Amino acid sequence: MAGSSALINVMISAAEKAGKGLIRDFGEIEHLQVSRKSLGDFVSTADRRSESILIQELSKSRPGFSFLVEESGEIINSDKNNRWIIDPLDGTTNFLHGVPHFAISIALESNGEIVAGLIFNPVTDELYWAEKGKGAFLNQRRLRVSGRRHLDEALLATGTPFGSRGDAKRFVNLIEKIMPITAGLRRFGAAALDLAYVAAGRYEGYFEMSLQPWDVAAGAILVKEAGGYISDFNGEKDFLKTGDVIVGNEPIFLELTKLICPRIPKT
Repeated sequence: MAGSSALINVMISAAEKAGKGLIRDFGEIEHLQVSRKSLGDFVSTADRRSESILIQELSKSRPGFSFLVEESGEIINSDKNNRWIIDPLDGTTNFLHGVPHFAISIALESNGEIVAGLIFNPVTDELYWAEKGKGAFLNQRRLRVSGRRHLDEALLATGTPFGSRGDAKRFVNLIEKIMPITAGLRRFGAAALDLAYVAAGRYEGYFEMSLQPWDVAAGAILVKEAGGYISDFNGEKDFLKTGDVIVGNEPIFLELTKLICPRIPKT
């Protein structure tokens, strides 16, 4: 892609190759639903196939780098200072139900810092990417967070707890505080794309609990490079560890932290 670095080009190539496989598998979902085959097993296979392609392609270009991947967990290779953090299929439930809102998420962590990120929706062919100090982009268009400054005009995104995941009671309390004072609240079921949409100015803010590092890593650098802010629910920068995130442009981020955090974080 014009203007992107060698590192980003490596990530794009891997994501596009894995994306072709997901599109092919996604096309089979409708047939599986009709024939009542095991959808869960099929999606797990699609997930693993995408993961295998990503690991193989990234390893070719950056041999020795370690991995943290949703399906396989941590893979420690010779280079422990550089680690790919990957979600091969973010939005698995959407994929399972034939909803075309899912993505591949790739981030590179170097010496404990996220230095590059990519989020790719193969259905829409929207490819979000960012590199530390070089800005955030949607395909070849530079991204900036929204300029809206007040919660009553802000469109926010979130993710709802389900099953045993997350603190449902705390989430309901947050919703009761936040929903009446905003322009709207969306739940589309793919955390990586929620973060990308904040970077693109489509949402003014986003919050969610109990996420995994591969849900957040790539989106975090996208938001930062687009001029946004991100913290955990304690107002700190440990969101990869805690799994709780607050994201937004500066004024919306600060308003959300007043509602969610025990104190306002440093920006």
